[in-house]
Amino acid sequence: MPRQVFFYDPPDRFVAGTVGQPGQRAFYLQASGGGRVTSVALEKAQVEALAERVDELLDEVVRRSGGTSAVPAVAPAELADTAPLQMPVDEEFRVGTMALAWDGDSEKLIVEAQELVEIDLGEEGTAEDLEEAEERLLEDDENGPSMLRVTLTGAQARSFAKRALDLVAAGRPPCPLCSLPLDPEGHVCPRQNGYRRGA
Repeated sequence: MPRQVFFYDPPDRFVAGTVGQPGQRAFYLQASGGGRVTSVALEKAQVEALAERVDELLDEVVRRSGGTSAVPAVAPAELADTAPLQMPVDEEFRVGTMALAWDGDSEKLIVEAQELVEIDLGEEGTAEDLEEAEERLLEDDENGPSMLRVTLTGAQARSFAKRALDLVAAGRPPCPLCSLPLDPEGHVCPRQNGYRRGA
């Protein structure tokens, strides 16, 4: 099947969002523009890692430019996007790998999210076989895994990162004893020898 590349340069909107209640949330990246909407599923930890890495990369751009870059130090309030995901959320694919790049000429951040691909090496697979299979996946093959590629200004990227980090933090509160997430009905706390701890 030919590779699908969903390209937004620039998007009208690029956000991380969820569907469902805390503890049951499904996480998505959603890009929209030109009458199209693309939603890809990913894990909460991937959203957090992406947002943190975006902020780190932008901080590095600001540092290297000596403050002359168009990248804001914090997310501009006027770009804050608290609206929910556009419905219905039709998942194009589940994200496996992500990559970031800074284009110094256009002063824009490129975010790529590539489809998760299962690699079957069989019973006789070796570490070299796995490495070779992973390298093939990274080649720009017309039959490779699908990809979402979004180009953002520094301000858009800061706003994306802030919303994503706020989204991750808005989940279930942690147990004060074990730091595992508390469900509304409590949870079995390992620090309490298996006794239920209320929310």
